[in-house]
Amino acid sequence: MRTSSSQLREGCVVIGSLFNEPMRVETVRVGGDGTWTVGLVGIQSERFRKVTLTNTDISTLTILDSAFSYDGDGRLLRLGLQAYSLGIAYEFDPYFGLSISRVDPLPHQLEAVYDYLLKLARVRFLLADDAGAGKTIMAGLLIRELQLRGLAERILVVCPANLSFQWQRELKEKFDEKFLVLKGGDIRDQFGVNQWLEQNKVITSLDLAKRTEILPGLRQVHWDLVIVDEAHRMSWTPPARKTARYALGELMRDTSDHMLLLTATPHKGDPGNFTLFLQLLDADAYADVRSIREAMNRRRAPFYLRRTKEAMVYFPERRPDGTWVAEKIFTKRIPHTVDFQMDGPEFDLYREITRFVKRQSAKAAAMDDPRARAVGFLMSLYQRRLASSTYAMRRSLENRARRLEEGLKRAQELARIAPPDLPDPDELEEMEESERERLEQMLEAITLAGNAEQVREEIAELRGLAEQARAVEESDSEAKLSKLRDLLHKEGFFDHQEQRLLIFTEFKDTLDYLMEKLKSWGFEVGSIHGGMKPGSRDEPGTRLYSEQQFREGSIQVLVATEAAGEGINLQCCNILFNYDIPWNPNRLEQRMGRIHRYGQRKDCLIFNFVATNTIEGRVLQRLLEKLQEIRDALDDDAVFNVVGEVLPAAHVERILRDYYAGKLGDADLEERLLKDVDEGQFRAICQNALEGLASKKLNLEMLVERRARAQERRVVPETIARFIREAAEYVPLKLKIVDSLPHAFEPARTPSVLRRYERDPDWKLPSLANKYPRCSADRDTAEKNNLEWVTPGHPLFEAVRRHTFQSAHEPFSKGACFYSLQHEEPSRLDFYRARVVDGLGHVVHERLFAVEIGTHHGPACRARGAGRNTGGTEKKYRLVEPAMLGDFTPAKAPETLPDVVHEPEPEEWLHENALKSFIEETRAERLAEVERIAEHVELSLTELLQRADEEIGKASVDKGNGVPGADGRLAQAENRHAELLARRERRRQELERQRSLSLQAVERIASVLILPHPEREAPDVRRMRPSLETEDTAMRVVMEYEQAQGRQVYDVHEKNLGYDITSLDLNSGELRLIEVKGLAAATGTILLTPNEQRVAEDRRDCYWLYIVTNCATKPTLQEPVKDPARLEWHEVTKVAHYYLSVNAMTRPMQVREDEAPYGRDSGQQGEDA
Repeated sequence: MRTSSSQLREGCVVIGSLFNEPMRVETVRVGGDGTWTVGLVGIQSERFRKVTLTNTDISTLTILDSAFSYDGDGRLLRLGLQAYSLGIAYEFDPYFGLSISRVDPLPHQLEAVYDYLLKLARVRFLLADDAGAGKTIMAGLLIRELQLRGLAERILVVCPANLSFQWQRELKEKFDEKFLVLKGGDIRDQFGVNQWLEQNKVITSLDLAKRTEILPGLRQVHWDLVIVDEAHRMSWTPPARKTARYALGELMRDTSDHMLLLTATPHKGDPGNFTLFLQLLDADAYADVRSIREAMNRRRAPFYLRRTKEAMVYFPERRPDGTWVAEKIFTKRIPHTVDFQMDGPEFDLYREITRFVKRQSAKAAAMDDPRARAVGFLMSLYQRRLASSTYAMRRSLENRARRLEEGLKRAQELARIAPPDLPDPDELEEMEESERERLEQMLEAITLAGNAEQVREEIAELRGLAEQARAVEESDSEAKLSKLRDLLHKEGFFDHQEQRLLIFTEFKDTLDYLMEKLKSWGFEVGSIHGGMKPGSRDEPGTRLYSEQQFREGSIQVLVATEAAGEGINLQCCNILFNYDIPWNPNRLEQRMGRIHRYGQRKDCLIFNFVATNTIEGRVLQRLLEKLQEIRDALDDDAVFNVVGEVLPAAHVERILRDYYAGKLGDADLEERLLKDVDEGQFRAICQNALEGLASKKLNLEMLVERRARAQERRVVPETIARFIREAAEYVPLKLKIVDSLPHAFEPARTPSVLRRYERDPDWKLPSLANKYPRCSADRDTAEKNNLEWVTPGHPLFEAVRRHTFQSAHEPFSKGACFYSLQHEEPSRLDFYRARVVDGLGHVVHERLFAVEIGTHHGPACRARGAGRNTGGTEKKYRLVEPAMLGDFTPAKAPETLPDVVHEPEPEEWLHENALKSFIEETRAERLAEVERIAEHVELSLTELLQRADEEIGKASVDKGNGVPGADGRLAQAENRHAELLARRERRRQELERQRSLSLQAVERIASVLILPHPEREAPDVRRMRPSLETEDTAMRVVMEYEQAQGRQVYDVHEKNLGYDITSLDLNSGELRLIEVKGLAAATGTILLTPNEQRVAEDRRDCYWLYIVTNCATKPTLQEPVKDPARLEWHEVTKVAHYYLSVNAMTRPMQVREDEAPYGRDSGQQGEDA
């Protein structure tokens, strides 16, 4: 109705074109000039507005009266409450992000995200688990959970270049998150456009983002969440100049709300270095090294979590003997050295090429010319190719000879070309082989000798070496290839085609050569290399297609270059051949990580091919042996993870180049290379540093219990599909139900009314499509049938949910009336929203509470689900589950409303019995983390203040003694002291605001009148209703039975959840939601409420029906029935309940269907019940 100024009063809700949401009137003040000053609060935003309105303005508003008439649309009211609940589903489903992701996480992954990251007021965290722990899954879960809370829209993932594909792929496949990989070429192509601002979800490489020409664009962006993988690469150790990577880390820290660093090697055993690294998370908490030392003493540091491989286990699984065991995730890794010796023409070739490489390297080293380093670079690449295969070497020799001949024609022109910026060894190691080949071509072009005669001599030498190589190939006497064939026979690959093998090589030429040989030996062979695009599983010629073929067994042998070293998961295979050994030991770990990761159930066999009569082979063999010795001594695979810290790729590359240039002899090479590879250094990193703060055991029992609770509360596809079907009528959105597929439907064009929600300030999702294809609310159905998966977090679902909640404001303001079969007197249900908000204005938790108000609860009210154990005591208020409304039938309001509607709001009672514990639990959770951070902030900044005080004292003394420069030092020290004081005060205030929690937006959003069902006393309905005594007996019998099985049992019948008991086996993690039904005799009829029937349908995986017969004489528990929804229940149409006949006179007990006593059978039977 239209509003007059006299109707505008405190407490009413107004809607109209003046406001973008319904507004609650808080204050009304009359002005002297025919105006009204009104204080309004947005129902959704909770924003206060002070508005001056004229009579004309007020006449355009529609008032929703604060007095409840209880004549609203009950069905829409119930749907609106569900829409609200689904908007905060993460509050009651502890692992809500999982329900709408394609992952089945492991215990340690759940612990990291839900016990550590999400408990922080602001996520600033270093996750330092061992390699292979599934960090992408943990990061993806964090992304999903922050998105659900409306906290993350702009997200940046920074990782090494060779990991960007893996991140993009896993976030898409497991979380349906589409990220753009931003490369240097993308930024150059879009000159004048800041791509960082244009895109919301970006993956980029560490070494691109750190560039000076890139940083200005990056500085303009504020990110909601930044994730840095292999974050240890950003570390910095003074007095060296601050690295560009560290400066990038500081920039990302200062321009993001949330930041997650991921690494398996967080530091090198140096607390000072680690302190600087942790300052990338919090410059105050780790302002001084004393903070990390204190954390080491307490064995717990703020923002830091590391679990060792021992702590990582699967959820318990049943063994053949019936016991339940939590198996370790990581199997053994068993390395073998496959040694061979070159001889004859092959060894002659090796010596000739080594002489050539040494001669060219020595000549280059003697030249004081920028091209000299390029020559050295090229020669070391040749030596690596020679170690890989004769074929790869011959191809390089022929290519160089050809390019030199071409270069002679334009030698003068090439002589003027400046050499390119050579990559450092770390960047070289991150290059895919196609990029490395392009670099090789560029180097060859600019390393042409200026003297034409020298060029001709080199061409002749190259041609001769290439012919020598061809002769070795044609003789089919290559020692390494022969060894490969012998090993394939020995390991049974020729006899067992189901046995899979992964072979790694550094070079594409060697890959082609091996492919040809393996095919000629009769193997089904596939490959993955850098020239292949990522593609998809259905696209031949792409990496993902090859991976899928290998996994399915269509390919027995997969040959791969370093392109598969990251981003490809091959747990289906447990045998790996390293046909050549990369000079960067980290590469070995990455290769092994493709098969040795979670999901691998067999021990992994690693075979390393080494030519023991070559200097490189001997040194690499000695290095591998030494690493294995150290690993065995420490009993820790982390040795392989941290080898890059002890032996950086740049160090190995430099030593080998010095050797080829003649600066080192054979003995010097081994001594220099292995000098730092000692047990003490690895122990310092792996044990003292990494393990000092590492957790070696999970609280598995707690995680098993919490997973079961999540299973109990999770939002299932049935719920989502039912909500969409019912809500679509109110949009309206036409849906064509696809009966042949579970929870599937085809929506018509997206109505324009839904598009308005895209403009909401808190809309963080992609735009709605004009039309969606076939959809399903079920993940598996969507995946198998290539349908759109619609679930919370999907734009269509969210728009429908918001529209439903908005549409329900009218019935919310009026209230609605329902009939109940359980109530014998009128009752009222009030629904309250409440938020706990901190001093920074962040909503920490939000809940929906339901309070039942009645003049008293008589015996009938204590029947099923209505406070059965209150013992008849008068009780005006009680907390109930909001889902209780599902048991009632919408009804028309009576002409005369019962007295209970005039009862005052139970605000005081609600605060004492619900809100008080709500804020206290939240405060306890928040304070534990904030106090830990506060301690470290005080410790670090106070230490720095003391040092500044000392410096002031020294400078003052020096000034008194007339020491030159003392004035400047004193001023500097005083400024530093003042800055530190201000910094500490700022941080204290911020932490105090995080500690300060208050209840806000406590508001009654709806009220419902519950009336006894007019048919409740009908003879047939009364006959089916069990007596209180029968139900009590049945509950006691079932509770005792479940406890005797050693399960954790809870009586939840009063909560009206749709079942009476939760029973959890802590060994196996098996959860049962048990509905208990009692019969006084051996036969009878049992009745399901609508809510019980709905939950039975939705939770088929864990819903059980326990029937106790003969409750009046000798109670007998019948065989429990799993998934009772599969039975043919009949609808009692007049009261919307469902019944089943039971006969326990026979063995086994029979359940049968009689004719429905009221009206027709509803057809909701069997699987469709």
